[in-house]
Formats: sequence, structure tokens, C-alpha cells
Amino acid sequence: MKTMQLNASQLASGLTLRPVQWPDLQAVAQLIYDVCEKDGDTTVAVTPEDLKLEWQKEDFNLATDTALVEDGNGRVVGYEEFFDMHEHYSLRLDGYVHPDFNGLGIGTTLLRAMEARAQDAIPLAAPDMRVFLRSTIDNRDEAGHSLHRNEGYSPKRYHWRMEIELGDTTPEPARPAGIELRPFDRETHARAVWEAANEAFRDHWSHHDVDFAEWCRERFEREDFDPALWLVAWDEDQVAGFSLNRFRMGVGWVGSLGVRRPWRKQGLGLALLQHSFGEFHRRGMRTIGLGVDALNPTGATRLYQRAGMHVASEFLTYEKELRPGRSMED
Repeated sequence: MKTMQLNASQLASGLTLRPVQWPDLQAVAQLIYDVCEKDGDTTVAVTPEDLKLEWQKEDFNLATDTALVEDGNGRVVGYEEFFDMHEHYSLRLDGYVHPDFNGLGIGTTLLRAMEARAQDAIPLAAPDMRVFLRSTIDNRDEAGHSLHRNEGYSPKRYHWRMEIELGDTTPEPARPAGIELRPFDRETHARAVWEAANEAFRDHWSHHDVDFAEWCRERFEREDFDPALWLVAWDEDQVAGFSLNRFRMGVGWVGSLGVRRPWRKQGLGLALLQHSFGEFHRRGMRTIGLGVDALNPTGATRLYQRAGMHVASEFLTYEKELRPGRSMED
């Protein structure tokens, strides 16, 4: 198995750089939680199960697509991962440095290590394609801003985590005429919902269709998958919209809410959101969150604000061009 050659020259004495191994799973998840806690938003952290699903992706290789820094006691204090998001031209990094270990060269070392990994993807992209690398940080992370700017990254796009605290009651949703909510049945409904999800998000920034097998794996192989939290709106035999929900890091999470174009601007999105609120409320959950592109082209941010949600956290995606060329994204 190929292993990434890592350069630890920027690290302070006593720190070690290496690829991640499976026994590191719990420690990496804890590091991510600690960083998110310092940033003030643990709802965007990951469980060990979330991380395991990422590491098990068919095109993800721990030996080449991760880097980890540990101190002299074997404590994990830094982590970075690389993802080839689409056809070797859309590339992404995600990194964390424990707040007690800032200023020791960890962030720079990890970012450069995975950027070197990203260079391997460039020859695999279509020769005329622009190749870029993106990395998202909490907008409150001053060290993260400095790191990315110093390494030649430029601000690209803001995303929000929005939230609502439900009261004693929730609004009664008003569905458009002819729309019916049916209990989700994986065997008979999965493919139709997958097709609707790909279609509904095609006009969103940086979206790429997901194949059916990967879509199923990411949703149905989770231990916390609950079909009763999946709200699917049908217009006869057509999926008009959906709200695919779950519990995440102690809150109710509206994971994917979408309405297909023919059914937009009829109040369906608001109805699905309010139905989601109601289902979480019945289960005793009052805090509900979701993530959204701050420049969402379908008006989702206005919809969520109209439903009573507010911006709880803001995230900034940085981008670095690795090769100029034809662009498929803004």
C-alpha cells in the first residue's frame, strides 16, 4: 500500500507527523470535538461513527489521504484529511489543530502535507480543467484565517449553521393542495428520493450528483438512521420534496431539505421544515439545526428565517487554484 511521504520540518520539537491508522479513530473524533468546542459550536463536530463512514469510502485511503500530529505522549493534537470531490479537479481539505497547541507549526505542516497529496490529483483531471483546493473553517478561527491566507488561499464562500429553539408548541404546517406525506419505505422509495435529491440540488454551489450506491451507504449504514424522521412529499407518483432528518451531536438535524423545481414557490419547503420541527418536538427535542449556503440560489436562507431560525455559526470556505483552466463552478 502506498504511503504519503510527509515533511515535518515545520513542527516544533517533540511533535511527530504520520498518517492516520484505524486505532486513531476515537482520538481524532475527540480532537475534532475539542476544536469545535473551542470555536463555540460542537454541533458541527463528528461522532466516531461519522468519521468511520468517511474513512470507509471507496476512494479514501488512510495511508495517503490523512495526516496526524501527536505529541511526545502520543496525544493526537492535529489532523488533516484530503478528499477528491469530483473528477480530480474539485479537491477539499479539512483540518484541526488542538487549541492548546497553536503556534507550533502544526497547521502549516498539515496543510502543506495534504496540499502535496492534492498535487497527485492534478494529472488525473481532464487536461483543460481548472483544478482547485478548498478548505472550510469556522469564521471565528483567527489562527485558521491567518494560516490559509499565508499559504495562498483566498476567501470564496460563506456557509451558515442556522438554529431554532422550539417552544411548547410548533406551527401547524399547511401543505400545498395535492401533496401527501407518506411513510418512507427504503425498498420502494429510496431510488425515487435519491433521484429527487440529485435534481433538487443541481443549482446549488459546488454540487455534484451522487451515485445511488454511495448515497445509500452514507444514509442507511448509519446506526442512527430512522426512516420515521424522513419526510417525503409526494404528488401522486412523483417526489415533490423531502426533508431527510436525523439526530446529530445532541440536536435535531435537518440534513437535506429540497424541493424539485416544478413544486417550488408553493409553500412546500416551509411545510416540510415545519413538519420536521413537529416530529422532533414530539420526540422531546427543542433545538433544531441545519447547514446552508449563505448565498443559496433557491431562497433557502429566507425560508429558514421566516420559519424562525437564526444564524448560530458562520463558516468560510477558502480556495487555492492549483492549475488554471476551464471552470465548471463559480
